[in-house]
Amino acid sequence: MMTIREVMEIVDGKVLVGGDRLDERVDTACGSDLMSDVLAFVKEKTVLITGLINPHVLRTSEMLDITCIVFSRGKLPSEEMMEMAEEIGITLISSPLTTYTACGELYIHGLPGTKRKSGVTKGE
Repeated sequence: MMTIREVMEIVDGKVLVGGDRLDERVDTACGSDLMSDVLAFVKEKTVLITGLINPHVLRTSEMLDITCIVFSRGKLPSEEMMEMAEEIGITLISSPLTTYTACGELYIHGLPGTKRKSGVTKGE
């Protein structure tokens, strides 16, 4: 467990939305650009690390009660996405790190990854 502020510092990130929520906690992390994988693995109080910048990321995050999204590789969401994130209460952070490196840094600092909700299916 760590705070969003700690996540931001570890990934050398910049808060884009939700600066007032930096003391909220996250229990796990998930790194993915495939929202179907996010649906299979994520639980609430999770930080999502992704290089994907589109509204589908926010809709999926809202559905799963994801606390914070870190956009890797310095990517920046549109103004529309930032407004939507503010409305639904999701903190957005941009990090210069790759998804792989950001996930690794968070893991090294004690934030565990998520585990699959159900068994592995053929073809995954």
